[in-house]
Amino acid sequence: MGKLLHQLTVQELAANLDAGASFTVIDTRPSESFDAWHIEGAVNVPYHPIDGLGGGWDWDQVEALAAEGPIVTLCGKGLSSTSLGFELSRRGYDDVSVVKGGMEDWSKLYEVVEVETGDDDLFIAQVQRRAKGCLGYVVGSRSAGEAVVVDATRQHHEFELVASDEQLTVAGVLDTHVHADHVSGGRALADRLDVPYYLGSHAAERDVAYDFVPLDEGDTITLGDVDIEARYAPGHTSDMMNYLVDDQYLLTGDTLFVESVGRTELQFGDVAEVPSAGHQTASGDADAATGAELLYETLHESILSLPDDTHILPGHVSVDSEGVYGVAAPGKLVSATLGDLRRELDLLSMDKETFVHRIADDTPEKPPNYERVISINSGRESVTGEEEATELELGPNNCAA
Repeated sequence: MGKLLHQLTVQELAANLDAGASFTVIDTRPSESFDAWHIEGAVNVPYHPIDGLGGGWDWDQVEALAAEGPIVTLCGKGLSSTSLGFELSRRGYDDVSVVKGGMEDWSKLYEVVEVETGDDDLFIAQVQRRAKGCLGYVVGSRSAGEAVVVDATRQHHEFELVASDEQLTVAGVLDTHVHADHVSGGRALADRLDVPYYLGSHAAERDVAYDFVPLDEGDTITLGDVDIEARYAPGHTSDMMNYLVDDQYLLTGDTLFVESVGRTELQFGDVAEVPSAGHQTASGDADAATGAELLYETLHESILSLPDDTHILPGHVSVDSEGVYGVAAPGKLVSATLGDLRRELDLLSMDKETFVHRIADDTPEKPPNYERVISINSGRESVTGEEEATELELGPNNCAA
């Protein structure tokens, strides 16, 4: 009879992967789910507790894989992977672990990286949602004992914990824009703490159905001696705001990334929002180009006018289908100086016509369920529960052009 299986948390799995530990991850999900999104180096062995092996695998092949060394099984929620783990144990393979919660828990794994500001008062932490590449921030003043949260994800308690660990009280919550790739936790966090929730004033034109404090170009939120200036940055969306912290750190949302710029057609392209009607309708290439033109103007007239030593802190990092970061690595700061990006990012040196064609004509696959996610984040629809929210968010983000 097989032994009891060892369970790994996603935190333990991440630590083992980052340390380069030697083991094989077997992902038992159907091939289409695996192909869309999986852990780097995982082997897809589709398995069903009743139907058994799929994908052309037989037990001789699976046992040969298990004989090579430790096995970690993984699936969507930990069900079929547990069944496979027990079967391997029954067949005499003892070094088998199962990832508790599967890819659902993996999608909720966070790392926190403090930005070295060199300022005893100014605190900035980058909160990384590992599997999706979402980057949010806690910005605060130690002397004032207050902080704001920027671009909180649905697991907004992660941001509260960062502030609490620094003995900072969350005094406000900001979103850079109405997000399309994940369910925002900003409004829920603000409501729970009874603090102001801020969006750019142009969010009203997107039929945002809940109350928010509107921010216009140049508006400033002050925490002690720390100033956070709102800078209007249309392009990715019509309501995008960037936040300049103490004239040194620019939180760019989905305007400018370390490895790319924001895509523009999710609002302006194939599906464009019609604020007055409160729904979405077909649109043409002209709208996609309009977003790209706005983004070009934002980059060249607003962002690139800042000093080269301005630190860019983006709202996402690209993550591929294997969970590999486009730059840096989980637990490492995703940031660059504006001067470095000016020199290294080709998109920033293109003329306007070339840039617009590049952004409008060559778009990546759209984020899954993005239309419903936008409706939820604008308050026009409600998520039905944790299970639906998890399904809506599965997979890496696709916000970069």
